[in-house]
Amino acid sequence: MFARLFPILGITFIDILGFSILIPLMPYYVKHFGAPDFVVGVLFSTFAACQLVAGPVWGNLSDRTGRKLVLVVSQIGATIGWAMLAFAPSIALVFVARIIEGLSGGNISVTQAYVADLVEPKQRARAFAWVGASFSAGIVLGPTFGGWLFSRYGYVAPFLAAATLQLVTLIVTIAILPESRHKDEEPAPGIGTIARSLRDPRLSPMLWQKLGYALALYGWFPVFALILGLQLHFSEASTSFFFAGWGAVSVVYQLGVVGRLSEAIGDRHASNLAFAAQIAALAMVPFVHDLLFAALTFALFAFGLSVNGAAIVALLTETVPENQRGTILGIGSSLESVSGVVMPPITTAVLGLYGVPATVAICAAFLVAALLIGLRLAARERSASGLERIEPSP
Repeated sequence: MFARLFPILGITFIDILGFSILIPLMPYYVKHFGAPDFVVGVLFSTFAACQLVAGPVWGNLSDRTGRKLVLVVSQIGATIGWAMLAFAPSIALVFVARIIEGLSGGNISVTQAYVADLVEPKQRARAFAWVGASFSAGIVLGPTFGGWLFSRYGYVAPFLAAATLQLVTLIVTIAILPESRHKDEEPAPGIGTIARSLRDPRLSPMLWQKLGYALALYGWFPVFALILGLQLHFSEASTSFFFAGWGAVSVVYQLGVVGRLSEAIGDRHASNLAFAAQIAALAMVPFVHDLLFAALTFALFAFGLSVNGAAIVALLTETVPENQRGTILGIGSSLESVSGVVMPPITTAVLGLYGVPATVAICAAFLVAALLIGLRLAARERSASGLERIEPSP
């Protein structure tokens, strides 16, 4: 399995290495132009709105023509967008760059579909954990490298480095990545079939859960760097280094914990445990005023994020028909994009007006809703399993 996944794992690592250079610097970059915190949220929302439109389109295209083409298009858009960021003379050009990247983006859901194409259902949580580890390994090195470049050369250097790494990803994808879907496979369905799938009682609760989870995460990610600045007086460079440490902890979880946990208690129970851990971590955030407590809090959140990053996708791909995998995962990506449109302006504005406790309470409320759906699904699965055991043999 590792041999089959190695090319996509390598591409994911290089891709995220570049992407993670930008994550902790972007809020500061927006404020560098004199914009208030609210504009940070609007920028995140603009990018997400573009992905909201593009996600299902690229996902369905990957079902019809193959995953590789969509990954190539996504990487071209990211290369152009990140290069534009390096030389943006105004906040308006920053928005243009993010729009280009957002409209061309489809790599996350298509990467997930690619992995699901190659791996049996019972192995998918472990496989997605490996993808998550590649993701997190990039996050370890990217912010560290970006923080060092920023401290020496300013904003242009880290953004150019990210664009260069994305160009490398594009070349590697074209040169070595094999296609995972074949022409003789069942063709992707039309819109009517997809609409019926979304009304499937097995699938729709999982999509509602994914939406609740995404609302929490997209509310949290735009403000976590700002909260570190408020409560621990972090600078751009120290935020990047802290983010790298968070990524290192996530790699340990994804390689050493996620697969074993999912195999031991099942994807559903592992996911519910992860939701509980993330709720507890957010409850701790208002009390973070020293580095040690911050590390413990973010380590707990990283555990939940690592487990759910694998378990939710594994559960979703197990439910979705094979020839709709890219489309449904693209729709799941659009739900995340809806969250990315709605939540960043809300949480950044609440942070500025009401402070940290109110901000984390909003994110925690959505996690509680996702956990409640997960508990209901777990009860339903136990009930169905019990009925199967008592049915007489024919």
